[in-house]
Amino acid sequence: MNKSTDMTATLKELMDAFPVDTKSMEEAYKNSLALTEKLSHVAIEAADKSADISTKWTKDMLAKLAEMSKAKAEPADYAQSMSDFLSAQAEVATENMAAFAELAKKIQLQTFDLIMGASKDFSGEAATAVKKPAADLESAAKTTSAAV
Repeated sequence: MNKSTDMTATLKELMDAFPVDTKSMEEAYKNSLALTEKLSHVAIEAADKSADISTKWTKDMLAKLAEMSKAKAEPADYAQSMSDFLSAQAEVATENMAAFAELAKKIQLQTFDLIMGASKDFSGEAATAVKKPAADLESAAKTTSAAV
């Protein structure tokens, strides 16, 4: 009769010949979570400051709109009031757009710093993680060559 090959033992030998360092995978996962947390903090902070700028802009506009909508004694006063309102809005729009641009610049720099830091960490971890398995494979290859 044919004797069947025990595949479990064969696969176990194969897996033992190619060891996997799960600690490096766990560290990579933890570092990924840390980076995600930092990036989330940057995004939430940006959204918060953006909302603050928008809220202030809206409140300023409504206050000026309330002033413009008050009853005037002369028809010319309405034209002057509208002109003052539009002039003030153009000025406020410029200031707020500059605030948004400054916020975007700050967030961009923070994100860039986080990504660059993470890539340096990843490069170092990858180099370290590859050294041990490469040495183990080299050792296993030498052992196999010597046995043959």
